[in-house]
Amino acid sequence: MENQTEKRKQELEKYFDPKGPFALLRTSQMKRAWKQENRRELNFWENTYLPMLFSGIFLTSKHFFYNVTFHILHLFGIAKGTKGAVTYQYPEMPRPLSSRLRTRHRLMKREDGSPRCVACMMCETVCPARCIEITAAEHPDPNIEKYPAEFILDLGKCVYCGFCVEVCPEDAIRMDTQKLNIAEYSRESMIYNKKRLMDE
Repeated sequence: MENQTEKRKQELEKYFDPKGPFALLRTSQMKRAWKQENRRELNFWENTYLPMLFSGIFLTSKHFFYNVTFHILHLFGIAKGTKGAVTYQYPEMPRPLSSRLRTRHRLMKREDGSPRCVACMMCETVCPARCIEITAAEHPDPNIEKYPAEFILDLGKCVYCGFCVEVCPEDAIRMDTQKLNIAEYSRESMIYNKKRLMDE
Protein backbone atom coordinates (compact mmCIF):
# COMPACT_ATOMS: atom_id res chain seq x y z
CA MET A 1 0.00 0.00 0.00
CA GLU A 2 2.86 2.35 0.89
CA ASN A 3 4.50 1.66 -2.48
CA GLN A 4 1.33 2.76 -4.30
CA THR A 5 1.14 5.93 -2.18
CA GLU A 6 4.77 6.79 -2.87
CA LYS A 7 4.30 6.10 -6.57
CA ARG A 8 1.24 8.34 -6.67
CA LYS A 9 3.12 11.04 -4.78
CA GLN A 10 5.96 10.92 -7.31
CA GLU A 11 3.46 11.20 -10.18
CA LEU A 12 1.88 14.29 -8.61
CA GLU A 13 5.19 15.98 -7.80
CA LYS A 14 5.71 16.89 -11.46
CA TYR A 15 2.76 19.29 -11.16
CA PHE A 16 4.49 21.17 -8.33
CA ASP A 17 7.84 21.54 -10.09
CA PRO A 18 8.23 25.32 -10.73
CA LYS A 19 10.39 24.65 -13.80
CA GLY A 20 8.38 21.73 -15.13
CA PRO A 21 6.03 21.71 -18.13
CA PHE A 22 2.96 21.96 -15.86
CA ALA A 23 4.17 24.98 -13.89
CA LEU A 24 1.92 27.46 -15.72
CA LEU A 25 -1.13 25.24 -15.24
CA ARG A 26 -0.38 24.88 -11.53
CA THR A 27 0.09 28.63 -11.15
CA SER A 28 -3.29 29.37 -12.74
CA GLN A 29 -4.95 26.76 -10.50
CA MET A 30 -3.40 28.39 -7.42
CA LYS A 31 -4.54 31.86 -8.50
CA ARG A 32 -8.07 30.60 -9.05
CA ALA A 33 -8.12 28.90 -5.65
CA TRP A 34 -6.81 32.09 -3.97
CA LYS A 35 -9.57 34.18 -5.61
CA GLN A 36 -12.23 31.77 -4.43
CA GLU A 37 -10.93 31.76 -0.86
CA ASN A 38 -10.36 35.53 -0.68
CA ARG A 39 -13.47 36.70 -2.51
CA ARG A 40 -14.88 39.89 -1.04
CA GLU A 41 -18.31 39.62 0.53
CA LEU A 42 -21.03 41.74 -1.08
CA ASN A 43 -22.46 44.45 1.13
CA PHE A 44 -26.20 45.00 1.58
CA TRP A 45 -26.49 47.52 -1.27
CA GLU A 46 -24.69 45.20 -3.70
CA ASN A 47 -26.81 42.23 -2.59
CA THR A 48 -29.95 44.04 -3.79
CA TYR A 49 -28.44 44.08 -7.34
CA LEU A 50 -29.88 47.57 -7.80
CA PRO A 51 -26.51 49.14 -8.76
CA MET A 52 -26.13 46.70 -11.68
CA LEU A 53 -29.77 47.19 -12.67
CA PHE A 54 -29.41 50.96 -12.78
CA SER A 55 -26.10 50.80 -14.64
CA GLY A 56 -27.70 48.54 -17.29
CA ILE A 57 -30.68 50.90 -17.67
CA PHE A 58 -28.30 53.86 -17.91
CA LEU A 59 -26.19 52.22 -20.62
CA THR A 60 -29.24 51.22 -22.70
CA SER A 61 -30.81 54.68 -22.32
CA LYS A 62 -27.55 56.37 -23.30
CA HIS A 63 -27.40 54.47 -26.60
CA PHE A 64 -31.11 54.97 -27.24
CA PHE A 65 -31.12 58.75 -26.75
CA TYR A 66 -27.83 59.15 -28.62
CA ASN A 67 -29.25 57.42 -31.70
CA VAL A 68 -32.66 59.12 -31.51
CA THR A 69 -31.03 62.56 -31.20
CA PHE A 70 -28.85 62.13 -34.26
CA HIS A 71 -31.64 60.58 -36.36
CA ILE A 72 -33.86 63.59 -35.57
CA LEU A 73 -31.00 66.00 -36.40
CA HIS A 74 -30.45 64.19 -39.72
CA LEU A 75 -34.11 64.85 -40.63
CA PHE A 76 -33.37 68.60 -40.41
CA GLY A 77 -30.06 68.28 -42.26
CA ILE A 78 -27.91 68.83 -39.17
CA ALA A 79 -24.86 66.76 -38.08
CA LYS A 80 -24.82 64.65 -41.25
CA GLY A 81 -21.26 63.57 -40.52
CA THR A 82 -22.21 61.78 -37.29
CA LYS A 83 -24.07 58.52 -37.80
CA GLY A 84 -26.62 57.00 -35.49
CA ALA A 85 -27.37 53.28 -35.36
CA VAL A 86 -28.63 52.01 -38.70
CA THR A 87 -31.84 49.99 -38.78
CA TYR A 88 -33.00 48.37 -42.02
CA GLN A 89 -36.77 48.50 -42.41
CA TYR A 90 -37.05 44.95 -43.74
CA PRO A 91 -38.70 43.89 -46.06
CA GLU A 92 -39.29 47.35 -47.57
CA MET A 93 -35.55 48.10 -47.24
CA PRO A 94 -33.57 44.85 -47.65
CA ARG A 95 -30.13 44.70 -46.11
CA PRO A 96 -27.26 44.72 -48.65
CA LEU A 97 -25.78 41.25 -49.00
CA SER A 98 -22.23 40.18 -49.72
CA SER A 99 -21.60 38.92 -53.25
CA ARG A 100 -20.02 35.78 -51.70
CA LEU A 101 -23.18 34.88 -49.76
CA ARG A 102 -24.77 31.56 -50.79
CA THR A 103 -28.37 32.32 -51.64
CA ARG A 104 -31.08 30.59 -53.68
CA HIS A 105 -29.88 28.41 -56.57
CA ARG A 106 -30.21 29.04 -60.29
CA LEU A 107 -29.36 27.04 -63.41
CA MET A 108 -27.24 28.83 -66.00
CA LYS A 109 -28.36 28.97 -69.64
CA ARG A 110 -26.53 28.70 -72.93
CA GLU A 111 -26.94 31.31 -75.63
CA ASP A 112 -29.80 29.31 -77.17
CA GLY A 113 -31.64 29.24 -73.82
CA SER A 114 -30.96 25.56 -73.03
CA PRO A 115 -29.46 24.66 -69.63
CA ARG A 116 -25.69 24.61 -69.42
CA CYS A 117 -25.89 21.43 -67.32
CA VAL A 118 -24.60 18.24 -69.01
CA ALA A 119 -26.17 15.84 -66.45
CA CYS A 120 -22.81 14.57 -65.21
CA MET A 121 -24.44 13.80 -61.83
CA MET A 122 -21.52 15.29 -59.88
CA CYS A 123 -23.70 17.71 -57.94
CA GLU A 124 -26.19 14.95 -57.15
CA THR A 125 -23.35 12.70 -55.96
CA VAL A 126 -21.59 15.27 -53.78
CA CYS A 127 -24.74 16.68 -52.15
CA PRO A 128 -24.68 15.73 -48.43
CA ALA A 129 -28.43 16.34 -48.03
CA ARG A 130 -29.40 14.32 -51.14
CA CYS A 131 -31.68 17.13 -52.27
CA ILE A 132 -30.77 17.05 -56.00
CA GLU A 133 -32.28 14.56 -58.45
CA ILE A 134 -31.29 14.60 -62.11
CA THR A 135 -32.77 12.56 -64.94
CA ALA A 136 -30.34 12.48 -67.85
CA ALA A 137 -31.28 12.29 -71.53
CA GLU A 138 -29.39 12.28 -74.80
CA HIS A 139 -28.88 15.75 -76.24
CA PRO A 140 -29.99 16.34 -79.87
CA ASP A 141 -26.74 18.23 -80.53
CA PRO A 142 -23.97 15.63 -81.23
CA ASN A 143 -21.38 17.98 -79.67
CA ILE A 144 -23.14 17.71 -76.31
CA GLU A 145 -23.43 14.22 -74.87
CA LYS A 146 -26.27 14.65 -72.35
CA TYR A 147 -28.64 17.18 -70.87
CA PRO A 148 -30.96 17.09 -67.83
CA ALA A 149 -34.42 16.01 -68.92
CA GLU A 150 -35.46 16.77 -65.33
CA PHE A 151 -33.58 18.64 -62.63
CA ILE A 152 -35.22 18.59 -59.18
CA LEU A 153 -33.87 20.59 -56.23
CA ASP A 154 -35.60 20.28 -52.86
CA LEU A 155 -34.88 23.46 -50.90
CA GLY A 156 -36.57 21.95 -47.85
CA LYS A 157 -33.63 19.54 -47.55
CA CYS A 158 -30.84 21.80 -48.83
CA VAL A 159 -28.23 22.89 -46.27
CA TYR A 160 -26.70 25.59 -48.53
CA CYS A 161 -23.22 24.08 -48.29
CA GLY A 162 -22.32 25.15 -51.84
CA PHE A 163 -20.74 21.79 -52.76
CA CYS A 164 -22.87 21.54 -55.91
CA VAL A 165 -21.53 24.90 -57.13
CA GLU A 166 -17.91 24.01 -56.37
CA VAL A 167 -18.00 20.58 -58.04
CA CYS A 168 -19.82 21.55 -61.25
CA PRO A 169 -17.41 21.34 -64.23
CA GLU A 170 -19.67 23.42 -66.50
CA ASP A 171 -20.49 26.26 -64.04
CA ALA A 172 -24.12 25.26 -64.62
CA ILE A 173 -25.44 25.88 -61.11
CA ARG A 174 -24.86 28.98 -59.03
CA MET A 175 -26.01 30.35 -55.69
CA ASP A 176 -25.79 34.08 -56.45
CA THR A 177 -29.43 35.12 -56.85
CA GLN A 178 -29.26 37.25 -53.65
CA LYS A 179 -32.66 35.82 -52.69
CA LEU A 180 -33.00 34.64 -49.11
CA ASN A 181 -36.78 34.42 -48.74
CA ILE A 182 -37.48 30.74 -49.40
CA ALA A 183 -40.50 30.44 -47.09
CA GLU A 184 -43.46 28.59 -48.61
CA TYR A 185 -46.85 27.36 -47.44
CA SER A 186 -46.20 23.72 -48.33
CA ARG A 187 -43.28 21.35 -48.74
CA GLU A 188 -44.23 20.65 -52.35
CA SER A 189 -43.75 24.31 -53.28
CA MET A 190 -40.17 24.18 -51.99
CA ILE A 191 -39.31 21.61 -54.65
CA TYR A 192 -37.85 23.48 -57.63
CA ASN A 193 -37.88 21.94 -61.10
CA LYS A 194 -35.65 22.80 -64.06
CA LYS A 195 -37.90 25.55 -65.42
CA ARG A 196 -38.23 27.25 -62.06
CA LEU A 197 -34.46 27.13 -61.48
CA MET A 198 -33.74 28.59 -64.91
CA ASP A 199 -36.22 31.45 -64.36
CA GLU A 200 -34.46 32.64 -61.18
